[in-house]
Amino acid sequence: MTTETATDAFEAHRPVLLGVAYRMLGRVADAEDVVQEAWLRWTGTPRDDVREPRGYLVRITTRLAIDRLRQIKARGETYVGPWLPEPYVTDFGDTVPDTAERAVLADSVSLAVLVVLESLSPLERAVFVLREAFAFPYADIAAMLERGEPAVRQLAGRARKHVEERRPRYDVDPAERRDLTERFLAAAADGDLEGLMALLAPEVRLVGDSGGKSQAPLRVLRTADKVGRFLIGVAQKSLPGLSVRFLELNGGPAALILSGGRPDSVFQLDVADGRVQSVYIVRNPDKLRSLAA
Repeated sequence: MTTETATDAFEAHRPVLLGVAYRMLGRVADAEDVVQEAWLRWTGTPRDDVREPRGYLVRITTRLAIDRLRQIKARGETYVGPWLPEPYVTDFGDTVPDTAERAVLADSVSLAVLVVLESLSPLERAVFVLREAFAFPYADIAAMLERGEPAVRQLAGRARKHVEERRPRYDVDPAERRDLTERFLAAAADGDLEGLMALLAPEVRLVGDSGGKSQAPLRVLRTADKVGRFLIGVAQKSLPGLSVRFLELNGGPAALILSGGRPDSVFQLDVADGRVQSVYIVRNPDKLRSLAA
């Protein structure tokens, strides 16, 4: 395999590698670092015996991500307030033409699922991501992780049960979520508490991630009254040069709030039965850097 061919092969699989690494780590910068390290390993390894570059590269990336995740957990870092994954731009375009496959990929990268994945062990998380999001056969996953297939099946079953028990169930119709997001922001901006309350489910929850570096609730807010009044209060504090941009983040529509052209916050909603069930707000500036462009 020539250097040019090796580079082409890596670039062809980069989206998959980044997708695996991000689902493993929940952090864009860490995922990009892992993929870059995988590239260095790829360029420094004889490839004459590599029969299937995709599987080989996913194996390298997965192992590096496991190591990175173990390091993060070992540090035992204390996070200020609720934690949410770093917003991740998802635009599958023509790379995933099948509707069912797109739905699986979008769900596996959703904020709700990634929060649950944080509670899995690194090995459980790797098996879940490779099996549920990318449909790798158990035998391939076992080879990637250097584990027996029965052990991998057991890890997969345990991880799947854990996720199914803890993940909230919401509708995933992008058009409905986009419509509700626009109405939600309009009601908040207009100070229309009654209109906003009409959009919120009675037991709606609001999760704000600031990392202690900007203003956001340090606890999860619950009930429509508390969430509605908080949002109206926030909307009344004007930002200089305020603008809103809609884009697809973590598999669904989201609103990027800009102040003077710079990312200030990200709003994303989970919707079921025509009402907002969860409001996610990311305001940690470290998690908004990748959206600056």
